[in-house]
Amino acid sequence: MSAIAKKVQEQQFEQQQQQSQQTVVIRKAKISIGEVVLLCAIAIMITFACVKIVSNQAAIYETNKEIQQVEATIEEQGKLNDDLKVQVDELSRYERIWDIAAKMGLGLDDNNVKVVQN
Repeated sequence: MSAIAKKVQEQQFEQQQQQSQQTVVIRKAKISIGEVVLLCAIAIMITFACVKIVSNQAAIYETNKEIQQVEATIEEQGKLNDDLKVQVDELSRYERIWDIAAKMGLGLDDNNVKVVQN
């Protein structure tokens, strides 16, 4: 009977394997629809934030460029003002004014000079 018992055991074992193979669990997708929507929303927010950061950096770059241009213009105007001050100092020397007045026929008369005191 041992041979018959072995055959019966083998048949029962095969039937158990067939039953276990037949009860294969079909799994659904690992990510649900809500999770997909949530991931899409997060991806959109991250993309928006990246675009906003890049546009802000571009605006900052343009502003810095304009500031540097204005500073260069201010520096040039300052140099021009300094040159004009030097020119005014040269043209307003007492000796130069005296020479021009003498050429025009003006003279210094001590009788017409009055001293003013504060």
